[in-house]
Amino acid sequence: MSSKVRGNGDASVQKLKLLIIEDDPDQRELMRETLEDHFGAGAVTTADSRAAALEHDLGGFDLILSDYNLPDANGLELLDDVRKVGDVPVIMVTGENVVHTAAEAIQRGATDYIVKVGDYLFTIPLVVEKNLAIAKVKRERETLARQLIDKNNQLESALKRVEELAATDPLTGLYNRRHFSRVLDQLFAEAQRYGGDLSCAMIDLDGYKQLNDTHGHQVGDQLLVLAGKVITANLRRMDIAARYGGDEFVLLLPHASSPEAAGVVQRIREEFRRGSGIILRRNDGVTMSVGVASLLGAAPPTADQLVAAADVALYRAKESGRNRIRTADTAAPTLWPD
Repeated sequence: MSSKVRGNGDASVQKLKLLIIEDDPDQRELMRETLEDHFGAGAVTTADSRAAALEHDLGGFDLILSDYNLPDANGLELLDDVRKVGDVPVIMVTGENVVHTAAEAIQRGATDYIVKVGDYLFTIPLVVEKNLAIAKVKRERETLARQLIDKNNQLESALKRVEELAATDPLTGLYNRRHFSRVLDQLFAEAQRYGGDLSCAMIDLDGYKQLNDTHGHQVGDQLLVLAGKVITANLRRMDIAARYGGDEFVLLLPHASSPEAAGVVQRIREEFRRGSGIILRRNDGVTMSVGVASLLGAAPPTADQLVAAADVALYRAKESGRNRIRTADTAAPTLWPD
């Protein structure tokens, strides 16, 4: 749509585009002359019917003045045509001084209503200017609203990103321990409420400190990054994985028993061993020791004790030779003294 309100002599502003739809040639010419005297020559396009008006791009006009009674339609039908192509102001101009006609036109989308009585031609430029000004304010308000929505969306995205960064370990991309603790209580409570299982697996990289000292921190970081990728690739959408600290990782697997969790961890161990061998350029990669505990198997009374049970099982895995998985389920009676 063209630039909006302007007066005589404003040559720097793009020319206004008005459309008059009027079947009476005398009235049509008088209206055209009146508007072009006020807004400048060439500002007005005319049509004598709805069909003739539809030959133009209605959405390309700044404002449309239409007679209510056209030879092939009425003004209300024309309003429907205009609404399909844009939000162009439409002023109804008619000889029918009927209140309900004006009300119906406004309800259907007309922005104003002029009755052909007395010196109505003198009022047309003023009414047009008023409606152009209102349309301009409306557009500016809508533009501002869109900008505010865009800014809010950007702010929400930024806040979401900040929350993700606050909850994520920057090296591995897994959750950090703080976020894990928040999710742990929630998942534990849900499992207890609905009688489902919840498994926790504690994973430790065997001999990581020695590897880090021997090959350097860069290789050590590569091993941690690999562990994060392998763990993520083997988890379901509902599962939670976090870097617990150093080379230790923790998993939460809702609706999974200890044997099912052990199966998931075994895949992780195998893939990590192969991938770490490539990083270290040797046949034997880095192994993992794992401790697993489940809510239904170990029966811990609290969420923290579920993690503690998995940690005890991890300790036993390391004490019994490393590179293995141990579960806490059979040792549950000794973990929670009455």
